[in-house]
Amino acid sequence: MKNRKILLFTVPFCWIFIFLLCWKFGTVIITWAQLKDTVFGSAASDQTNIILLQVRLPRLLLAALTGATLSLTGAVFQALLRNPLADPYILGISGGSALGAVIAMGFGLHLMLIGFQIVPIFSICGALLTILFVYNFSRLGNYLPPQTMLLAGISLQAMLSALILFLQTLLDPLQLMQVFTWLMGNIPTPEYRNLLWIFLYVVLAIGVILPQARHLNALTLGELDAQIVGIDVERLKKILFFACSLLTGSIVALTGLIGFVGIIVPHLLRLTIGPDHRRLLPACVVFGSIFMVVADTLARVLLSPTEIPVGVITALIGGPFFLFLLWKNKRKGMR
Repeated sequence: MKNRKILLFTVPFCWIFIFLLCWKFGTVIITWAQLKDTVFGSAASDQTNIILLQVRLPRLLLAALTGATLSLTGAVFQALLRNPLADPYILGISGGSALGAVIAMGFGLHLMLIGFQIVPIFSICGALLTILFVYNFSRLGNYLPPQTMLLAGISLQAMLSALILFLQTLLDPLQLMQVFTWLMGNIPTPEYRNLLWIFLYVVLAIGVILPQARHLNALTLGELDAQIVGIDVERLKKILFFACSLLTGSIVALTGLIGFVGIIVPHLLRLTIGPDHRRLLPACVVFGSIFMVVADTLARVLLSPTEIPVGVITALIGGPFFLFLLWKNKRKGMR
């Protein structure tokens, strides 16, 4: 109990400190005094306020939402499919979301429709259509074989990637550069209005997912065991697949494809706090946001003033980590 109280105090403090540290660093040098003046509304220069409030802050907030989303959905998919390597990227959801966004961007549909931006709508629809296809294709009556769904998602991801490459051949050089840069995974500097919409999507989906933590604990033991204790497994899967697809589509629409976050963070947290989803899911939201904020800061400052796509940073970290997980599973199988 005492350790839990210490943890509840130290984690928010560390999160705020890391966020402020990443807020400070960038191409333009900002001192701690200038950051303090901006935070507390003291007399700071207009240039400093623009850099901190209009450029860095919305980008860092979007990075935090992105990391929280990808980590949370990764943990949920790993529980639903009972596979440690599952995440939105491997299941094809990110690919479907990306295809929808590329269609919207490539064919000039980045305008407004009845007050809503087209790209996020296409992206979310692509994610939902992908998960509906994978779900219905894999289902055997009322049973959903996890391995079949995983293999179907991997196959569909390959086909969607091929379709995206085909669409790129139809674009003019300017559109091609825009789409190519977006596909590499970047955290843009969004308008606060767009950031608010994404925040509402994320809060809504998290509000649906977190109360299902106990049910996910039962589901990891097996679908039959979950049904014995009174859980409607099929209904649970539909709710969580829909919520995770909504989350993924809304984030991919702005950031492009950022892989491995949904694998790295949940696994590191399982090693430290255990597999209980009542603790794991909230921890994924907190530490996933920290991970992505740090990754985006590294992307901005490592080769400053040149910026590295944040998808490259996460792939350089996640690729070796993915191989480590495969090696670890291989060692377990040999025992």
